[in-house]
Amino acid sequence: MFSSVKAYEGQHYSTLKRQCLQSGRLFEDPLFPAVDDTLFYQGNRIGRVHWKRPGCSSPGLFLKRYICAYLLFTLCLLLFLFFYFSLLFLSCSFCLFLHQELCDDPHLFVDGISAHDLHQGQLGNCWFVAACTSLASRESLWQKVIPEWKEQEWDPEKADSYAGIFHFRFWRFGEWVDVVIDDRLPTVENQLVYCHSNDSNEFWSALVEKAYAKVYGCYEALDGGNTADALVDFTGGVSEPMDLLEGQFAQDEVARNQLFERVLKVHNRDGLISCSIRATRVEDMEARLDCGLVKGHAYAVTDVRKVRLGHGLLAYFKSEKLHMIRMRNPWGEKEWSGPWSDSSEEWKKVSKSEREKLGVTVQDDGEFWMNFEDFCHYFTDLILCRLINTSYLSIHKTWEEEVMRGSWIHRGDPLRNRAGGCINHKATFLQNPQYVFDVRKVEDEVLICLQQKERRATPKEGKGENLAIGFDIHRVELNRKYRMHSAQQKVAGSIYINSRCVFLRKELKEGRYVIIPTTFDPGQQGEFLLRVFTDVPSDCKELTLDEPPQTCWTGMCGYPQLVTQVHVLSAEGLQGQDANGASDPYVIITCEGEKVRSPVHKDTRCPSFDVKGIFYRKKPKEGIHIEVSWKYNVIVDTFLGQVTLFSDPNDRQEQHTVYLKDKGSRQDNNLPGRLTVRLITCTTLNNI
Repeated sequence: MFSSVKAYEGQHYSTLKRQCLQSGRLFEDPLFPAVDDTLFYQGNRIGRVHWKRPGCSSPGLFLKRYICAYLLFTLCLLLFLFFYFSLLFLSCSFCLFLHQELCDDPHLFVDGISAHDLHQGQLGNCWFVAACTSLASRESLWQKVIPEWKEQEWDPEKADSYAGIFHFRFWRFGEWVDVVIDDRLPTVENQLVYCHSNDSNEFWSALVEKAYAKVYGCYEALDGGNTADALVDFTGGVSEPMDLLEGQFAQDEVARNQLFERVLKVHNRDGLISCSIRATRVEDMEARLDCGLVKGHAYAVTDVRKVRLGHGLLAYFKSEKLHMIRMRNPWGEKEWSGPWSDSSEEWKKVSKSEREKLGVTVQDDGEFWMNFEDFCHYFTDLILCRLINTSYLSIHKTWEEEVMRGSWIHRGDPLRNRAGGCINHKATFLQNPQYVFDVRKVEDEVLICLQQKERRATPKEGKGENLAIGFDIHRVELNRKYRMHSAQQKVAGSIYINSRCVFLRKELKEGRYVIIPTTFDPGQQGEFLLRVFTDVPSDCKELTLDEPPQTCWTGMCGYPQLVTQVHVLSAEGLQGQDANGASDPYVIITCEGEKVRSPVHKDTRCPSFDVKGIFYRKKPKEGIHIEVSWKYNVIVDTFLGQVTLFSDPNDRQEQHTVYLKDKGSRQDNNLPGRLTVRLITCTTLNNI
């Protein structure tokens, strides 16, 4: 996952820290300085802010400063000496009586890291805090976001190693970036303005928030956002947003149980989960319901369990288990007050040992349990962030990942334009970037994530709004190597939304497909990242050419004069081969030496092949050969019949029903069965 980490804005942590230690100065980040522009882009709304470091500098560092300063002072005039010494003395963080810092004993972590550490400050970034809360429950994940945390921790025994510099890592647009910050934090009346921990001397959450704000340009840019984005930034995973109202999970018990199993699987495989209750009106934002839940507010899911009901040994012999989910409010208060809340009577149904295992406490700490049925009744949106496993050594499902970078670029030439808009714009839709991939199993679950280049980081320039993006998936010819120029069968499509990422999970049948990522409106420009996950390698790649290229051999070998699409729709009445009178047929399409073979269709005499091939033909008078065979075993196949067709661009009859014949036979119907085939031929090679 961290094979390659890029230094954000070229700032290398180890180099900068070494320079600070050598110079005897605490790090001050020139790219994210302690000024109001680092906090706001619309103006100061919280009053006078004082930037303070978590604690004082070490005596050793102070001594280094004093000695270096003394040598310098002896070379200066007395007045300048006095003035400079005064400034240095005031800026020295060791002199707490003159320059008070936040605490005497700062730490990254106090008694470890937990979901209870975080509290949202004076910023509408519950989405970020909820994501941090989820992160805190996964040690393997937070140790990647907070690298070398032991080395970064304040250590009173190694005071000389403190340089006021920290670094954190986030997954940004397909790569991990290492973000360096200084530890000057915004305060009002000696209290942290933004995210803070339960313990006043614990600072990991405030420092991670500062690094994240640096990536977005300023703290205010974090005001209102998408938890799904933060979860991806912390993991490099794939977030799947789910509309619980649309799925009708509150009413449909079967669907609800299936959803719970999916949520449980994501949780058990170290995925991160968040949820919220949609606010449909401005006045509903952060409005508290009678049950204690808050609308328009992101919650972190901290546990998912099947809970045994009953006491003693009897509980282990009961088949009844309650589906339960635990959440935490980033405010650190305002909990669910319904069934299975902290002090509800329902917990008497659960043994003491089971309650202790679940960590049930009666305190207003923002964390609470709900049964899954109530959860689906109240919550409207769920985000599942999967950690995509690509390791062949894992016992869990392994995914094959393909990552492509691309751009929507508007050009006047239709063949070079790559900003055609969504499928509503039929004249320009196929002018978008196109990516081809194969599904090699009879059926495979495919995960597709389209991510646009983040625009939230540029609100000061008025470019903070994301584009409305989405994609369609089309089933194409099994041998397509060039761009689509006419509409093909659409098998799936994402929603279009102006979020950073758009996700789709779809079961696809064996075949070749083309993904067309687009903006909703034509002419809009931007960069994007396309990620495709399949069970077996998909060989996903961009289609860049419109037709076969001309080479130095073209004059000698010839160049295609026609392009023909062959679509074998179905067969009927094939000869039975097994004891039940059925067969396992497949079809092979051959044209000028190029072959396309369909998947095998099991136990049928009337297969729906629905297979296509596309052929760029140098010899227009040569026929197109279609052969039907039966998959007998690994070594031997049985011939069932064949046909030869000729396609002329002037022939308006596109669909043909033809009878099978034997090899070498001139009769059209001397074998059982017939094929239905559609042919389209053009003299313009970039018309299909």
